[in-house]
Amino acid sequence: MPASPSSSAQAARVAVAARLRDLRRGAGLTVAELATLCGWHHSKTSRIENTRTAPSARDIQLWCRSCGHPEEAADLVVRSMNAESMYSEWRHQVQELSKLQNSWPKVFAETRLFRIYSSTLVPGLLQTHGYAGGLLGTIARFRGYPEAGDEAAKARVDRSQIIHATGCRIVLVVEESALHHRMAGTDAMAAQLGHLLTAGSLPAVSLGVIPQAVEPRTVWPLETFHVYDDRFVSVELLSAEVNITQPSEVELYLKAFEQLRHMAVYGADARTLITHALAALR
Repeated sequence: MPASPSSSAQAARVAVAARLRDLRRGAGLTVAELATLCGWHHSKTSRIENTRTAPSARDIQLWCRSCGHPEEAADLVVRSMNAESMYSEWRHQVQELSKLQNSWPKVFAETRLFRIYSSTLVPGLLQTHGYAGGLLGTIARFRGYPEAGDEAAKARVDRSQIIHATGCRIVLVVEESALHHRMAGTDAMAAQLGHLLTAGSLPAVSLGVIPQAVEPRTVWPLETFHVYDDRFVSVELLSAEVNITQPSEVELYLKAFEQLRHMAVYGADARTLITHALAALR
């Protein structure tokens, strides 16, 4: 089983902290002695070594110089920056959800192949205004953000116009259960499911639904993830969005996506499952 995105990000942080600790020990310095040489409180040294505080570039440079290995600073600075960029906490990314929806215009414009898997929700690129408003309002209330549900929903729907663009391909796979989670009122859910009935017929879109009764399952239900060409994977967790660029990890997600895609049904069979979800609203 592949490591979770959050554990991969944490492992990268730990690797940087471990190297800094090894440098200190190799220099024969105590935590307090290193702190004195660097000009900070000894507790900061402990926090960095235990990954409770991310070191700045200057912190790393002072650390390496104090340990007699200034030549290691540049590499460790890059490794630390990469580790921190892998794990971007939502609360540091946004103050309003509408800003989040417009945060990746360049990525969307440059991507030619979108591969999206969702086990719990209708994917953002296929969300209607009513569904998106209900979902984003729920997220804002849960996270304690100022509510901007209507504005954020409009931004999300505007972004989804990429599905009508020429020159790109969007392949989406959802679990059947995602069709039944009521993230908006009955009318909004009906409109959302109605939109799905026609979305799969768009030239740029392939929509597959994995039946709840499918067997055998070759991959268990996973966290929602987006693959942008073969460049990187964006994974959605409760507390964070994790961006994965390590080729071996990207390859794992591509492998998982292919197996999930082959478990899905398409065309008339997919529309039948959507129609059943619509009937269940009554």
